[in-house]
Amino acid sequence: MQTVSKKISTAELTKMSMCVALCCISANIVFPLPFTPGMVTALTIVLSLAAYIFTPKQTFIVIAVYLMLGIAGLPVFAGTGGIGRLLGPAGGFYFAWLLAYPLLSYFKGAEINFKRYVLMNFFVAMPVTYIGGLISMIWFLEVDIWQAATMAVFPFVFGDVLKTCLAAFLGVKLNSSLKFRE
Repeated sequence: MQTVSKKISTAELTKMSMCVALCCISANIVFPLPFTPGMVTALTIVLSLAAYIFTPKQTFIVIAVYLMLGIAGLPVFAGTGGIGRLLGPAGGFYFAWLLAYPLLSYFKGAEINFKRYVLMNFFVAMPVTYIGGLISMIWFLEVDIWQAATMAVFPFVFGDVLKTCLAAFLGVKLNSSLKFRE
């Protein structure tokens, strides 16, 4: 039995590398909140954009490479680096992205569509991300689900909806004008 695998082109690898670089930069555009270990960053805009313009596999690779850079010690996790950030109260967000955004890429559909992009982000990526954040907050801070939700979900919903709309707008423009789609 022969396995058929599609190779990623040099052009796609270049786009993915540029997206990893944008992840590293956008993660350092930070708005800390005093009542939660989580931070508001521009990173989720770039992660959403990656999901809109790449396949699920490519989206996973972009996020995995970004995380590996941080684990290696580069300061790409909201101004810090090292595995400690992933093994703390906000670590669940990072791990959840490995599932949330490839799923978003999968469910975005073949048609370039702003409404679908926003809705799939709102109903797929955001809940998966919040669940990851909830789990790590409950685990590391030893709080109940309501306390964890006040730290991992409620403070971020409004901003995430705005960032989702911005990413969807950019995703539609990039997919329409630059032919990033396969």
